[in-house]
Amino acid sequence: MNFYTRKWIKPEDLNPNHTLFGGRLLQWIDEEAALFSIIQLDNDRVVTKYITEINFKASARSGDIVEIVLCILKFGKTSVTLKCEVRNIQSQEIIITIDNIVMVNLDKYGNSLPHGKTETTVKLK
Repeated sequence: MNFYTRKWIKPEDLNPNHTLFGGRLLQWIDEEAALFSIIQLDNDRVVTKYITEINFKASARSGDIVEIVLCILKFGKTSVTLKCEVRNIQSQEIIITIDNIVMVNLDKYGNSLPHGKTETTVKLK
């Protein structure tokens, strides 16, 4: 199952080169990965544990619309591992890829908590 969200690039999202600031894009990815994991694990206490190599392939400019695509690669005992791809909607050019984002399920004390999930629990329509 894939999760899609879109962001409209505005002037405040740009770096001095007038292209999308990489830190802003990573902020969006981290937030969307957290939201997707919270919904899938049915727990609002989910944190980012690990992000593998981030591969910037292209840039985007003000006015572009980018699409963040997340998919579940696997469920661990207390975690879920996601894959991410971001592309420019207009050009279909891939902007960034991330092979693994590991999100961990926590209890109210901040300890990792087994979630018991083995497949997606919420189907997007």
